[in-house]
Amino acid sequence: QVQLVESGGGLVQVGGSLRLSCAASGNIFSIAAMGWYRQAPGKERELVAAITSGGSTNYADSVKGRFTISRDNAKNTVYLQMNSLKPEDTAVYYCNANMLPYSNRWTYYWGQGTQVTVSS
Repeated sequence: QVQLVESGGGLVQVGGSLRLSCAASGNIFSIAAMGWYRQAPGKERELVAAITSGGSTNYADSVKGRFTISRDNAKNTVYLQMNSLKPEDTAVYYCNANMLPYSNRWTYYWGQGTQVTVSS
């Protein structure tokens, strides 16, 4: 069974930092890309950052210069370092991964979501 296990969410003050982690586990053959999405109340889920297995990254304009995505391919883990947090960063953050499990096909998987709250 393939799954994504997230950690690192919490409550921080404006200007603070958090580091989210997401580890893929199970009988995984390959992971092409991993990323983070977020969804605030009343809003649609949006891409925050993504990274390919080769290290190419993509960020939402709203987080450029503040967030950094990275991955450890050996651990099948993706990280999101969030600095200079703002109240508008408050949302549920979801890990996403395009993975190829053994005896299956390429599929996008989602984590359970972790709450990030930035107090003003």
